Amino acid sequence: MLLGCIADDFTGASDLANTLAKGGMRTTQFIGVPAEPAAGDCEAGVVALKSRSIPAAAAVAQSLAALKWLRQQGCRQFLFKYCSTFDSTPQGNIGPVGEALAEALGTRGAVACPAFPTTGRTIYQGHLFVKDRLLSESGMEKHPLTPMTDPDLRRFLALQTKTPVGHVPWATVDAGPDAVKTALKEAAGRGETLVIIDAISDADLFTIGAALAEAPLVTGGSGIALGLPENFRKAGLLSGKGSAFTPVDGPTVVLAGSCSGATREQVRRHAAQHPGLALEIDKIMSGTLTPDQAAFFLMERIRLTPICYSTATPEEVKAVQDRYGREAVAEAIEGFFGELAVTLNNRGVNRIIVAGGETSGAVVSALEIDRLDIGPEIDPGVPALSGSRNGPLALALKSGNFGAPDFFDKAAAVLAGKGVGGMGTEDKSAGGAA
Repeated sequence: MLLGCIADDFTGASDLANTLAKGGMRTTQFIGVPAEPAAGDCEAGVVALKSRSIPAAAAVAQSLAALKWLRQQGCRQFLFKYCSTFDSTPQGNIGPVGEALAEALGTRGAVACPAFPTTGRTIYQGHLFVKDRLLSESGMEKHPLTPMTDPDLRRFLALQTKTPVGHVPWATVDAGPDAVKTALKEAAGRGETLVIIDAISDADLFTIGAALAEAPLVTGGSGIALGLPENFRKAGLLSGKGSAFTPVDGPTVVLAGSCSGATREQVRRHAAQHPGLALEIDKIMSGTLTPDQAAFFLMERIRLTPICYSTATPEEVKAVQDRYGREAVAEAIEGFFGELAVTLNNRGVNRIIVAGGETSGAVVSALEIDRLDIGPEIDPGVPALSGSRNGPLALALKSGNFGAPDFFDKAAAVLAGKGVGGMGTEDKSAGGAA
């Protein structure tokens, strides 16, 4: 293994794996820290953790365990992947994990760059933008778990770290890889462990990537990996074997737990064309709606690519959290979707499309899949994935804000190997609320 990656959630892991696979690296996504060595032909390994919203100390411990395993695989470089909207709290977990990894590797001056221009995430003068809005005005300030109210990444990251936070401005990036390398070396000399670096285009990310050829540690969103495969290619280390993804024949279900604006629109569109089961949180909390009942509804309509969803506006989410408590609601919904996915797979569903990082983590953990092969890109940042449970299993794990309005139909087509847009609509009926 050449590049060892640690991702703080499951959709972020597949997003990063997608970037590396497109760059020509034979890539495998591992679910949690593996107990066995990676396959000998794995060039990039992405260890998917569910550590974004847990206590910082636990996130550090899990990340160091992943680093230990990746070092045992012989990796030459390591990457800590977090969300392109820098999802975290003033207590962590980006800063604590980044510093712990840097300390373990004996390095400072590590890039911290969540930029992903393809999806509108750019950094200028240390501030994170989502399209034409500052992060704090993008809707992320209302996130139920990690509300992002400060777009100044230097200031926000400084709340989480013990050492100073550096910054490399866009003018330095525009000057080329050598200028970036010099700036990072100077930052390390000043004792700055993590260094925010500006990037407003993919070209900037390729420039930064070229500057990081010898960097022990890189941190950021999936975009920071754009230029890394080329470093290994220039060194003659890539095999050129490509992806091991295999499409799967069988029924498809969509499970949506994200409350982002993008997912709500995707759910609205899909439920207008396919049967849909809207989950009522009060019924989940009281136990009057069970995963088995939801599975029965979906299996009755399984030929029609049904959707089961728990989406709401930020105001509705807050009202539910006020009634039951934020952690209790999150645990109940994630547990419901995880058990539902297992029940559906046990009944023959072998293509599952999941929307939402926390929901994806719950589903994959419940299915107890240990590794996934990376397939073709469905939409920017979201690849098709294949694994095995009760036979072949295909997955799409979508971060809440990713994907076009028709993402679910496109994903169903790609998982089946039919190509984007290959799925027709068999029925116009939508289901009811539960």
